[in-house]
Amino acid sequence: MSSEYVLTLSCPDRPGVVAAVSGLLAAHGCNITESQQFGDAGAGRFFMRVQFTSDLAEAGLRGLFAGLAPELAMEFRLHDLAVKPRVLVMVSKLGHCLNDLLYRTRSGLLDIEIVAVVSNHPDLRPLTQSYGIDYHHLPITPETKQRQEAEVLTLVDHYRVDLVVLARYMQVLSEDLCAKLSGRVINIHHSFLPSFKGAKPYHQAHSRGVKLIGATAHYVTADLDEGPIIEQEVARVDHTHSPEDLAAMGRDVERLALARAVRWHAEQRVLLDGHKTIVFPR
Repeated sequence: MSSEYVLTLSCPDRPGVVAAVSGLLAAHGCNITESQQFGDAGAGRFFMRVQFTSDLAEAGLRGLFAGLAPELAMEFRLHDLAVKPRVLVMVSKLGHCLNDLLYRTRSGLLDIEIVAVVSNHPDLRPLTQSYGIDYHHLPITPETKQRQEAEVLTLVDHYRVDLVVLARYMQVLSEDLCAKLSGRVINIHHSFLPSFKGAKPYHQAHSRGVKLIGATAHYVTADLDEGPIIEQEVARVDHTHSPEDLAAMGRDVERLALARAVRWHAEQRVLLDGHKTIVFPR
């Protein structure tokens, strides 16, 4: 019985990469169902995503690509699409992004498995448990931050977590935690940063008469809110909108940007290119 896989790769940009990869797949009876590629002329790097079906076992396929890798100086990842990423969601008090992720997952719109929710507040326990998902209340203070983050890592190991999603988790992750979960944490924030920092960003934006509000989903790094961007969403506003209107519209764009970023990550459509990303959306 055939299985569906995704191969993602990056290598120095040179002629023949597509031919080498597609030829290898064809020679072993694999059927390509989707293929996208991009050459970064400035960096001299080539990026490719190939979705294909195959009767070969995953270990056999890995062996084939490992044999090709030295010839192309290629870094690659192979993913079986039947295996859903295991996701840990972290949240504080605002529940709109968490609620959206839970709904999309249950409805089959997101092909992930939310295995647990962690929060520094107890408020969203009823919502989480209504979906039959474990809720862990881990309060945090400056004095307990190191111990709390150690508990988070314990949960990551316990639930065999592939991806951590910060769904309006209003705490800054330490440099140590960012390093241990590098490439495995997605955050959502209002894209007023860094223009409107601190409390009540929508009120600050309103007082400056902004014409666009937005949200940015990005990978988390030790540089606060400066990790590689995966997706952004905006909405046009005008002088008739109150700060409360902006906040409500902001919640909508946050939900959309985060859901797309999580879906594209789960489908292996996001490749890192230094401080930016290459995204191959469907």
